[in-house]
Amino acid sequence: MKTPNKKIKKELTIEQKINRRNFISFSAFTVFAVGVFEGWRWLYKSPTETAGITGEAHRPLRKALNKTEIFFRRLVFNENHLVKTYPKEMAAKRVRYNSDIGIEAKKKFDPATWKLHVIKKGGEILQVSIDELKALPKTEIVYDFKCVEGWDQIQHWAGVKFSDFVKHYQLDDYAKMEYVGMETPDKAYYVGIDMPSAMHPQTLLAYEVNDKPVPLDHGAPLRLIIPVKYGIKNLKRIGTITFSNTRPRDYWAEEGYDYYSGL
Repeated sequence: MKTPNKKIKKELTIEQKINRRNFISFSAFTVFAVGVFEGWRWLYKSPTETAGITGEAHRPLRKALNKTEIFFRRLVFNENHLVKTYPKEMAAKRVRYNSDIGIEAKKKFDPATWKLHVIKKGGEILQVSIDELKALPKTEIVYDFKCVEGWDQIQHWAGVKFSDFVKHYQLDDYAKMEYVGMETPDKAYYVGIDMPSAMHPQTLLAYEVNDKPVPLDHGAPLRLIIPVKYGIKNLKRIGTITFSNTRPRDYWAEEGYDYYSGL
């Protein structure tokens, strides 16, 4: 019996192989680009979240930010992990700042009249002067301050650890809550901080920068320095401190930024 002849497949030329690969690559790229565009359009057209503690972000994006916060708080953040520090001589002599929200009236503000107000249960208010804070153990830190806008700068700050402040004023029960809220005296700027970050050993109530009192444009007489957060959480001129188990209001979170803003 005669075996039928099989058609021998002609081998592609080098040019044909190149053209084939280019076609496959271009097709794959096109599919990918279309998928990215459609995903972006879906996100862009998705409804905005209901304004509240957070605002302005699209709902899917806010869900992603919230899940990221949970991931970092549970699996990444460690209160025993310290940010990198540097020698004093590496600190910037001219400390940069971006915003004066909450301290616009700096020319009229008299630091001598300032007192820190801590709101306690039942409406009781603990008032603390800057001299009383300076009487507590002093801690210094030289670290890389990071702004959410993308710049960073090595800076030298000093003050009292927030954890030492809590211990000295017997606020331990309040520190068992989930959040700390801080506001400027005029209430124009405010932040919400998760308690583990607030109690981190490098978080300071700072009253000095480069061995001198904090100047007015950096929030005299007292500001927050929290190295485990971006600059938007480092409140200038702390006027009021509160404690709660629900998220306190936060200026930039209301504008759509990540509430956690951790590094």
